[in-house]
Amino acid sequence: MQRTALPVVAAIFAFFSLEAVEAFSTTTRHRQQASRAIHRHRRFVTAGQRTQTTLCSTWDDFSYDDDDDLFDSLESDFVAADENDDSAVKAAAGMALEAPEVDWDGDVIMVPQGSQLALDEETVQGVLAACRQEIGTMFGYQAENRGVGITGGVDFVDLDGPTVIVSLKGRFWHQRPTVLSRVSSYLIARIPEIVEVIVEDEYQLTDEANDAAI
Repeated sequence: MQRTALPVVAAIFAFFSLEAVEAFSTTTRHRQQASRAIHRHRRFVTAGQRTQTTLCSTWDDFSYDDDDDLFDSLESDFVAADENDDSAVKAAAGMALEAPEVDWDGDVIMVPQGSQLALDEETVQGVLAACRQEIGTMFGYQAENRGVGITGGVDFVDLDGPTVIVSLKGRFWHQRPTVLSRVSSYLIARIPEIVEVIVEDEYQLTDEANDAAI
C-alpha cells in the first residue's frame, strides 16, 4: 500500500510543482513586461518633457544687438518704390538718394511758352532752372522721382553763339535723346534766338551712359 501510494504522491507533487513553476514564470514574465512597460512609459514621459523643454523658448538670454554697422548698411541700401505707390511713399524712399547738384543760384525765370526773352547766359540759366521744375518728372530733383530710381539732371555748360550746350547726368527713365529734346523745346519756346541745344559729349545720349549712372 505504501509502495503504491508513493508514486501517486510523487506524481501529485510533481503536478503541483509544475503548476507553481509555470505560475511563477508567468508572474515573472508579467512583472518583466510590466517593468518594461513602465520603463518605456518613463522614457516616453522623459522624452516628452525633454522635447517640451526644447520647443519652449524664453527671453531669458535675449540681448539687444546695438551694432551700428547693421543700421548703416540698411541706410546705404536704396529700395525703390513702385511707380503705383502713393507719392508720400515714393518721396520717403527717395530721401535715401541725394538730389542732383545744381550749379546755379540765380533767379528762376518762369515765363509762358511763346515769350521773347533775350539770348544770354544768365537768361538761359534762369529758364533752364524753370525747366527743371516744369518738366520735373523727368529729373531727380524731387524726392518723389528719386523714390522710383530717377536721379537724372541737366546742367548748363556753355553758350556757343545761338547754340546752348548742356550736360546730362544721373539715371533717367526716358531715353536720354528724349530728355534732351524736351529741354531743347522748352528753352527755344521761351528764347527763340536759340538755334539748337546739344550735349557736350554724345556719349551722354547713350543707354550705356544711363545704365552706368547712379
